[in-house]
Amino acid sequence: MTTTSQSAALATTVLGSGPALLLAHGAGGGIQANYGAAMAEWARRHTVIGPDYPGAGATPRSAAPLELDDLADRLVDSAVRAGAERFALHGYSLGSAVAVRAAVRHPERVTALVLAAGFARAEPGFRALLSAWHAEARAAGPAADPPGTADHVDLCLRVDTRADLPRVAVPTLVIATTQDDLVAPSHSAVLAEGIPHARRADLASGHLIWEDAPREWARLVAGFLAEHPGEAA
Repeated sequence: MTTTSQSAALATTVLGSGPALLLAHGAGGGIQANYGAAMAEWARRHTVIGPDYPGAGATPRSAAPLELDDLADRLVDSAVRAGAERFALHGYSLGSAVAVRAAVRHPERVTALVLAAGFARAEPGFRALLSAWHAEARAAGPAADPPGTADHVDLCLRVDTRADLPRVAVPTLVIATTQDDLVAPSHSAVLAEGIPHARRADLASGHLIWEDAPREWARLVAGFLAEHPGEAA
């Protein structure tokens, strides 16, 4: 196991009981914003653990730029604090990079991965959109919703997990959102092709998967977790 010095604990929502499922949300979002209704669905069979990144939910904004290693470690720490020694991990958008890094840094903890609307590194078109979003969020300052949006987007611009992908050693489902105008499905292709034995599922959805295809998304994840249930928290 690899660790970094731990910062303050992330504010974390815990629902349900059964095999643990840890969630990693997207930039400019939060656990409730990105996963709300789906969490209740998955909590029927799982202990769902949802930490909010710095500057989202009840977690204070970070005074320093976010770093992927530290965020991955803090996410895993949130699961352990919630009583889960081993768990499946679902990352959405930026959360996919956090999830991949967590799986590589903590292979003794992570039992399976689900990566939805994700990316290993921003392609040029996505990078241009991120740069514009970052400028808007910085201009909004504390009025941004959530306040840590600029920090999250800054991390998106710096993320590169391509070297991590071949090191992922757990069952992985990559969900490509085929109508996504932000994170094009070509990003999911990189994940699916780079992770050994990864399974890809195409979902007719834009980036806001919880609005466009919530039931289909919930079913895909639930079905995959039924095959790879992990351990009870």
